[in-house]
Amino acid sequence: MRVVRTISLALALVLAGLAAACSAGHGAEAWAASVCTALSPWRSEISTLTTRTQEQMTTRTTPGQARENLARLFDGARVASENARAGVERAGVPDVTGGVKIAAAFVGSLAGMRDAYGTAHDGIEALATSPSSVFYTGVSKVVDRLNAEYEQSGLDTSKLDSVELRSAFESLPECQ
Repeated sequence: MRVVRTISLALALVLAGLAAACSAGHGAEAWAASVCTALSPWRSEISTLTTRTQEQMTTRTTPGQARENLARLFDGARVASENARAGVERAGVPDVTGGVKIAAAFVGSLAGMRDAYGTAHDGIEALATSPSSVFYTGVSKVVDRLNAEYEQSGLDTSKLDSVELRSAFESLPECQ
C-alpha cells in the first residue's frame, strides 16, 4: 500500500510541476528566440518560393505547366506558413506586458499569410488555361491579390509594445 501512495505522490508532484511549467510565460528573450527559431525555416522557404514564382512568371511554359508549378509553389508556401504559425503558437505567451495580445498577433499574422497562400493556390487552380492570354491575366490578378492579402497580414516587430521583446528581437542571433 505504501508503494502505491509513494508512486501517486510522485506522479502528482511531476504533474503539478508540468502544469506550472506550461502555464508560466516565457521571458522576453526565450520567447523571441523560440519565435525566431520557428520563423527561420519559414523565411527561407518563402524566399525560395518567391524566387521560383518570379522565375515561373517570366519563363515560357505552357499555361498548364505554369498553373501546376504555381499551384505547387503556393501550396508549399501555405504549408510553410502553417508550420511557422504552429511553431510560434508552441512558443506560448511571452512574460511581458501585453504578452497574450502580442502572441496572438504573431499567430494571427501567420494564419493570415497561410490563408493568403491558400487563396492564391485555389485561385490558380481555378484558372482556365485557354486562351493563354486570359490565363496569364488571371495569374497576375491572383498574384496581386496575394500581395495585398500578404501585406495586410504582415507584422512589424519594430512596433512592438514591449521594449523587452523589441530588444530581444533586435539582439538575438536567432532573429538576425
